[in-house]
Amino acid sequence: MRTAVAALAFSTLAAGHATFQELWVAGKDDASTCARLPANNNPVTNVGSNDIRCNVGGTKAASAKCSVAAGDTVTVEMHQQPGDRDCSKEALGGNHFGPVIVYLSKVADASSADGSSSWFKIFEDGYDPATKTWGNDKLNKGCGKQDVKIPADIAPGDYLLRAETIALHTASQANGAQFYMTCYQLTVTGGGSANPSGVKFPGAYSANDPGIKIDIWGSSFTEYKIPGPAVYSG
Repeated sequence: MRTAVAALAFSTLAAGHATFQELWVAGKDDASTCARLPANNNPVTNVGSNDIRCNVGGTKAASAKCSVAAGDTVTVEMHQQPGDRDCSKEALGGNHFGPVIVYLSKVADASSADGSSSWFKIFEDGYDPATKTWGNDKLNKGCGKQDVKIPADIAPGDYLLRAETIALHTASQANGAQFYMTCYQLTVTGGGSANPSGVKFPGAYSANDPGIKIDIWGSSFTEYKIPGPAVYSG
């Protein structure tokens, strides 16, 4: 059965491509106003490229910054096609199983930042072996939406928020993992004085990391290690 599913995954490489497109702030739909939307829904596959920061074309500024209070919840939203928020369609189809990961980066100006600054992880959801459920399975069940809490203690100011899912259906081969990410321009209000240390993109991931080069279809697959640093616990 696993062999059949794996074969199907290889045969539907482009069928499930998608992008994070919209953002909700404390339940308010800000649509795509602060999202740096990529030119298309194709993945990034080279973890050593600058495209791993905010996707291809991700240095181009969005039309606005979204204001969010420290401690509030934002909701990133993913769909396969631009503007298509039809909940009857999978957010990421084609057996593109994998984790959902979200980072923040403190920047001087979210409209002009290029993503070369340090990133700290604020959310991750990988694989539950008990239910055999992936983080992006939950995206598909929830109309592409993932809630993420902004840490209450971080310093106010501008940030880039980087929402990512990694599709692992072809990750057993070199450069087979598919990275889908979008950066959102935020201005965080309130908060405290914390300035968490972080990682750089490229650099945070290696092509041979156990959570990036992995055979999720093999009989020996029982657990999954999410790549990148630990989630900030402030």
